[in-house]
Amino acid sequence: MIDIERINFLAKKAKTEGLTEEEKAEQAKLRREYIDSVVGNLRAQLDNTYTLDKDGNEVKITARQDDEQK
Repeated sequence: MIDIERINFLAKKAKTEGLTEEEKAEQAKLRREYIDSVVGNLRAQLDNTYTLDKDGNEVKITARQDDEQK
């Protein structure tokens, strides 16, 4: 589980008094976990998203070729 409160606490502390090297590492790790979670949730949502073609048929959304190369 991602600890949003801890992320926010470290962000506030960084602005007011600064962070130790350990806190900076923790902050980077927590941020990466949060970003990965958001991206994973978005991918899961898009995997279950369909559009309608001109004939009204459902068409599954797929990745564009230039996106797949990244």
